[in-house]
Amino acid sequence: MLEAPYPEIGDLLKMMGEAGRRLSEIGACEGAAGNISVCMHWAVEPRAMFPITSEIVLPQSVPELAGAAILVTGSGQRLREVMDAPTAHVGCVVVGADGSRGTLYTAHDRSFQLVTSEFNSHLAVHYDRMISSGTNFHTLIHAQPLHLTYLSHIPRYQDEKYLNTHLLRWQPETIINMPEGIGFIPFLIPGSTELSLSNVGALRDHRIVVWAKHGVLARSDGSLKRATDLIEYTDTAAKYEYLNIQAGESGEGLSPDEVRSICRSLNIGQDIF
Repeated sequence: MLEAPYPEIGDLLKMMGEAGRRLSEIGACEGAAGNISVCMHWAVEPRAMFPITSEIVLPQSVPELAGAAILVTGSGQRLREVMDAPTAHVGCVVVGADGSRGTLYTAHDRSFQLVTSEFNSHLAVHYDRMISSGTNFHTLIHAQPLHLTYLSHIPRYQDEKYLNTHLLRWQPETIINMPEGIGFIPFLIPGSTELSLSNVGALRDHRIVVWAKHGVLARSDGSLKRATDLIEYTDTAAKYEYLNIQAGESGEGLSPDEVRSICRSLNIGQDIF
């Protein structure tokens, strides 16, 4: 829950640009892959930066979010370019009074026709998290980190328990920052209703979830940097695992006892090890 004074749209656009740039640096959003959204449930006036309006039908009805504003990247946009021209790559959706329709605010330099094709997942997760937690601010990032996405193609890593015990063993920081672990969703069609519903369930228990053979979705009600950090932590862990496979699995990583001792010393609750 953020307190007033709330961040300005310009500040949030800068944060989206910084997140996109960092994700590009770590190889998690090649080409036009990936999308970002920020949901704010306070009074927002987007016209100064986004003067053009059009009415849209929302992917689902979200009446409790009436008046909320969602900054979201457009379909086909490169996240690495958001920093240089944010209003060209981002739109602002304001939820209407009945929650079933909204107003899309865009700028004159808009370079997309539609918002991201994953907007149904973004809206559904924002809605669920805001209703369940009472927060007025929530961020989401979908990206395709190289090593983690690769591992999700290997059957044994498609088991959530196996995925977590093998990735969270490589650095103490991983279990410290993600004691609830990494969620996993079997392959579903990108942009589908099934994927949207699965995201809602998985992200109730986790802050990052792997989409098998596709990428990840990470959330934070604190900042976009924290969501970006989750992606970086998990892909670094996946890189260790990938290197270990290449080395004939000669590394053992932290033992379950060692992970548990770290958690006991820092009073971290976890049920993975």
